[in-house]
Amino acid sequence: MVFNRMDSATYLASLLAKNFSRALQERSQKLGFAPGQFPVLLELWTEEGLTQKQLLDRLDIEQATMANTLSRMERDGLINRRKHPDDRRAQQIFLTEKAKSMEADAKAAALAADQSLLSGFRRFERELMLEYMRMAIANSARS
Repeated sequence: MVFNRMDSATYLASLLAKNFSRALQERSQKLGFAPGQFPVLLELWTEEGLTQKQLLDRLDIEQATMANTLSRMERDGLINRRKHPDDRRAQQIFLTEKAKSMEADAKAAALAADQSLLSGFRRFERELMLEYMRMAIANSARS
């Protein structure tokens, strides 16, 4: 059996993820965040005061990666950590004013990255691609 990487969903998904990340990085650097921080920001824009464990559960990121990401976000002035009022071992994570003020621009940058990589797609093609991506992600969660 001959392996053709251009017929491999795994290879293409990896390449596509790298390209989307690069497209977001070009836009996010100007705003003061890294693409790897964007999922955390999205969760915290929706609900502040989450713990690291809650973020891990929601984002399916490795513990060490999350710890490093949060440390960089704290260093970059995007988050503050506070002692959890009910759990001495946990800390809640809150956005700084800097992070709050960049929400609209960051989401616009992500949309622009999407649009640049999906240019030429008709609306139904884009919707189908997103649906297929969701299906593949759901399949991977089951296995």
